[in-house]
Amino acid sequence: MSKPLPQNYRLPAEFETQEAIWLSWPSNKESCPKTFHRLQDKFGEIAALISRYERVRINAPMLSHMNIRLSIADNEGDLSQVDLYEHPTNDVWCRDHGPIFIKHNETGKVAITDWQFNAWGGKFPPFDLDNGIPEKAAAVLKMERFTSDLILEGGAIETNGKGILLTTENVLLNKNRNPDWSKADVEKELKTMLGVNEIVWFKKGIEGDDTDGHVDDIVRFIRDDALICMVEPKENDPNFRTLKEIRERLDDLRAPDGGKMEIIEIEMPLGIEVKDWRLSRLPASYANFLIVNNAVLVPIFGQKKRDAQAEDKIAECFPGREIISITAKDLVMEGGALHCIAMHEPK
Repeated sequence: MSKPLPQNYRLPAEFETQEAIWLSWPSNKESCPKTFHRLQDKFGEIAALISRYERVRINAPMLSHMNIRLSIADNEGDLSQVDLYEHPTNDVWCRDHGPIFIKHNETGKVAITDWQFNAWGGKFPPFDLDNGIPEKAAAVLKMERFTSDLILEGGAIETNGKGILLTTENVLLNKNRNPDWSKADVEKELKTMLGVNEIVWFKKGIEGDDTDGHVDDIVRFIRDDALICMVEPKENDPNFRTLKEIRERLDDLRAPDGGKMEIIEIEMPLGIEVKDWRLSRLPASYANFLIVNNAVLVPIFGQKKRDAQAEDKIAECFPGREIISITAKDLVMEGGALHCIAMHEPK
């Protein structure tokens, strides 16, 4: 029996109106032994902030629900906007293991796409609990769920909501993910499941990225005809060539009306090196911001000048939205930032 496929659905952009943000609370100390308690504090701060703008839906074991509520309340969050589910996870990266939502073109009905998740090519086992999150989310939301055999993480794709999808070869065509899938197979599956019609491939991502190169650290849509692209000014920096090639590639991208895409360049933070850590270079990027209703949460890294430049440019990109800066060093120590920990559910 063939499984049902989405008919007449599309992948909405993050800047469209949202119903909620999903988080997977830090509850497995083994996944982040050195930063576990700091991460919990950081999640309390972030969840509280989001709750002032929209619903927050949290995956966490039942034992931690009371502490989560206390943490959000301590950070002056709105607990009436928080939904806690007994969904234990292996790790915190909900962007990658959470449900990827699609929306019906005519009715506006929202459904869930459920892909395979193998912890970025089997790097951080176990990942069985994470892989089960989309199915559990579909059950609690009573949403239709469409499944795929393709290994895909939400941070590996970026869309303008009008049919363009950006991704990297080093992730989706990596032998540690989908060894038996050709590029054409992957494209066909993405188009079928997500309702996109143009897939733009970049070769790889930034240095230090455990994921093999997620696109959400590099290029982000701010409107359907405009995007932010990270650039590296220093020629001797390992990210210089990668980001230059991506920036040049974007000149060929066309907006939905056939005109040129507007491209806003933002300089990368200065390289953050860490001694005696599994990541010698942290994958810090201002592109890893999180869009919520009426606000944008921007990661900053304790670099006064670069942080301020990024904040100003992102503020210009989102007129009418509040810009909230969040120190993201503890998150990026574990390999990601604000976008990586959160999955948006469209209205």
